Amino acid sequence: MVKSPILEQQKLELEKEELGRRILTSVRNELYLKLKYLDLALGSLPFVPGGTEPAGTDGGSLLFTPDSLMRLYQRNRAAVVRLYLHILFHCLFCHPFDRKGREKKLWDLACDVAVEALIDSLYLKCAHVSRGAFRGSCMARLQKELSVLTAEGIYQKLEQYSLSEAETARWTQEFHLDDHSLWESDPGRGAQNPNRKRWDDIRDRMQTEIALFSREASQGEGELLEQLRISSRSRYDYREFLRKFTALREEMQVDPDSFDYIFYNYGMTLYGNMPLIEPQETKEVRRIEEFVIVIDTSMSCSGELVQRFLEETFQVLSETESFFKNAQIHILQCDERVQTDVLLRNAEEMKRYMEHFTLKGGGGTDFRPAFAWVEERMAKRIYGRLRGLLYFTDGYGIFPAKMPPFETAFVFFQNQYRDVDVPPWAIKLILGEHDLTECRGGRQDHAEQGERQRM
Repeated sequence: MVKSPILEQQKLELEKEELGRRILTSVRNELYLKLKYLDLALGSLPFVPGGTEPAGTDGGSLLFTPDSLMRLYQRNRAAVVRLYLHILFHCLFCHPFDRKGREKKLWDLACDVAVEALIDSLYLKCAHVSRGAFRGSCMARLQKELSVLTAEGIYQKLEQYSLSEAETARWTQEFHLDDHSLWESDPGRGAQNPNRKRWDDIRDRMQTEIALFSREASQGEGELLEQLRISSRSRYDYREFLRKFTALREEMQVDPDSFDYIFYNYGMTLYGNMPLIEPQETKEVRRIEEFVIVIDTSMSCSGELVQRFLEETFQVLSETESFFKNAQIHILQCDERVQTDVLLRNAEEMKRYMEHFTLKGGGGTDFRPAFAWVEERMAKRIYGRLRGLLYFTDGYGIFPAKMPPFETAFVFFQNQYRDVDVPPWAIKLILGEHDLTECRGGRQDHAEQGERQRM
């Protein structure tokens, strides 16, 4: 019987694919034993041959090229273990879904550096691969400037470094392991990849498991837990978050989305089939009425971060849709005591305030004086319609013992963030650079949509 070359080739390819699966299964089993809290994550990436070189992910499965994987395994088994863990951490921290308009090459590099730093911190012998001095110098430079090496934080630093093409290529050569070609390029606003939700759930469950085993956790596992906490933060649209401090009121303006039922009924009665549509002259809208922004001016808070936070907050509030005509925004600067209390009523006053903005304080951090100040003025009716309070801080201070009579949110910047427990009555909001950038993008989209409607 004559053997068919095509069938023989197909049989060989199937055997290679099966061998590739066996290699990955062996690696996965080893990681099960070494990192017991990764069990759910390890079982969430099915192996699929083809599509990447030597391996990669689309967030739903681990894709591999059998020939490349086998060659890598023959050279160094630890390199395959590291590759598997590298891809798994990309999924766990949702790197394939989080580019959000960032420059692709730099984002890919930042994600690779973040997961490689995390793998190094675990000190796994089975995933150890010898590296040179250049890698150590890169890590030391980033660790000096960032408390936690997240992909978002590293991306910002790489932007600041303004690396040349040659330097970027050297960084990439040092940290690149997997194929990112199947990552989402830039999902549309509001689009949600189902794999994203799945990995968010896995990460939340992992965080609980590591916390349960925290007594026996190593330093590396502690760093993993820190990254999980940051990544598991609630992701807010900052503009939507500020809606918590709005009030629903009627304003004198034409409402194209409603009409007067009296005219409608009159037209139907008079003409039989011709309703008279007359828009309402009042409209219910949500607007900023009165709230307080407290700035922590203690020594531990960076003046640059405070200014950026205020600039972005004011940019959101400067939308014409956000304000009642008599809106009142109180800006308090506070360390161990309240240093200043400034009232702003419109965008022009905000602009003047930022032009002459200086931090006053520099003492210790105590949140209680600001709350006492606000409650005292509420009692005196100086703050008459207060909707809530935003407290921008690093979190290292003394919280009030009791719940205040208004909504409270403590706001942290992600780059400087270490997990801090806020009281149960307060909201904890952790903002990254792109949370605020998206907010600007959202306003632009909204403006463009309004322009199209007018046309």
